[in-house]
Amino acid sequence: MKKLCSTFGFSVSLISLSCAFHTAHAAEAFDSQSQWMFGDWNGQRTALQQKGYDFSLGYTGEVATLLDSDHHSNGGTEYADQFAIGAHFDLNKILGWQDTEAQITVTERNGRNLSNTSDALNSHLSSVQEVWGRGQTWRLTDFWIKKKFLDQKLDVKVGRFGEGEDFNSFDCDFQNLALCGSQVGNWVGDQWFNWPVSQWAARFKYNVTPEVYAQVGAYEYNPENLERGKGFNLSTDGSKGAMIPAEVVWTPKLGAAKLPGEYRAGYYYSTVDAAEITDATKTDHKQGGWVVAKQQLTAHQGDASRGLSGFVNLTVHDSDTNKVSDMQNIGLVYKGLMDSRPQDEIAIGVARININDDVNAANITNNNVDARGLQNEEYDAEIYYGIHATNWLTIRPNVQYVHHVGAYKNGENAWVGGIKFNTSF
Repeated sequence: MKKLCSTFGFSVSLISLSCAFHTAHAAEAFDSQSQWMFGDWNGQRTALQQKGYDFSLGYTGEVATLLDSDHHSNGGTEYADQFAIGAHFDLNKILGWQDTEAQITVTERNGRNLSNTSDALNSHLSSVQEVWGRGQTWRLTDFWIKKKFLDQKLDVKVGRFGEGEDFNSFDCDFQNLALCGSQVGNWVGDQWFNWPVSQWAARFKYNVTPEVYAQVGAYEYNPENLERGKGFNLSTDGSKGAMIPAEVVWTPKLGAAKLPGEYRAGYYYSTVDAAEITDATKTDHKQGGWVVAKQQLTAHQGDASRGLSGFVNLTVHDSDTNKVSDMQNIGLVYKGLMDSRPQDEIAIGVARININDDVNAANITNNNVDARGLQNEEYDAEIYYGIHATNWLTIRPNVQYVHHVGAYKNGENAWVGGIKFNTSF
């Protein structure tokens, strides 16, 4: 065990911590059936949850290496990661405040992104390591309180958080950014801030039926929140306006097997002045919309916890101010394909990112056409196999393919190998 502790992991602090906990709590730490690597702290963790205190420490690591490309022989390998330290409070249990809860999350990102360091991926619109970005620094990612009213039909959330937590939300199991998380935030990222950036915000959700709800929000736009040294910025001094999203969500359970689905349709409008692409002296306001659909399609031999699911993401953005005019992704996920591995999954996804025609027009006017030609579409594809190693560790080796890097007509085509893993301490 001493030899294992001396070689496991990517961080000296992680090694020391894991070894210490293994020594102190050998009966519980590293139990494959536990939801936490370090176990239940001799029952104290569950006891705290029952009292309304739920503490978490998660870690995501991503490796990416260039396998092959058309015009670049140099490879390169990069590693990026993120720690997320959280505390969720059930304020009904703690203070007697009915239907009220709160969340605090602090994140820290490290590492480098192959999309930024590899010549083959120069100008990549997406990213082969989605966990990288928004400054490799500590941030206050969540600091909010939420309460329900009107017999729990109205849900009000206020504090600091990002749009993608509630609007245009999507899973983040793939390692390629174009297949992970809120896609609006990926293509309107100069004003729509996804995790781990937070801003002052309010979100109002009303449950029309048990399966349908509508919501609207207002999110402060403050570019200072992106600065590396302002991860805990609480000031509104740099505010320029607000991003206002609205969305309707349907969460049915279809067929005799009650297979779950989630369907989202939304629209956003920004009150912030943004320069027009064709004439930077003029301003307009960003706006756009999205449709997200996820549906389990089959049950595996009658077991609804296993089976085939499909997903589709579509976003559209205004042509006056946004470089990306639209994007689409589509994919399939099969969970529990093998009886011997009922919680493993295999997934494949393809994304298309389309550049606004006005970008090319502006570049031609300004004699700024890249040697790789005009920009049109970039395609990003990924296939991964998710190994459910334990209840607290999932490992997803993957292969990615990027066609026309940067959406350039004569852009590079590249193959990338990756490994993404998530663990809960």
